[in-house]
Amino acid sequence: QVQLVESGGGLVQAGGSLRLSCAASGRTFSTYAMGWFRQAPGKEREFVAVINRGGGSTYYADSVKGRFAISRDNAKNTVTLQMNSLKPEDTAVYYCAADPRVVINLEFYTRGMDYWGKGTLVTVSS
Repeated sequence: QVQLVESGGGLVQAGGSLRLSCAASGRTFSTYAMGWFRQAPGKEREFVAVINRGGGSTYYADSVKGRFAISRDNAKNTVTLQMNSLKPEDTAVYYCAADPRVVINLEFYTRGMDYWGKGTLVTVSS
């Protein structure tokens, strides 16, 4: 089992940038695909981005493609979401997630992942 703790949320103006980090416990971090999801007020949780075990493959939601970048450091047990050109509609609680299942197509993880952090709030003002 893996435990996940997010950090880096806050208030930013539209057009600005934020960098979210997720620290994972355990010595098996590299055996998990890692992802980010978000939940806006009054809305369901939605997929944002995912990265495979080795970090060589990523998949993004259309709404963030070209603006957000997911990366991981298996030596430091961390996954990062760099968010640029932020928009008010990006306002949400962002959750880090992990999944040990190995799949061919990363789009599989858009349905959800097995382990979740508690989330960090990102607010984008207009």
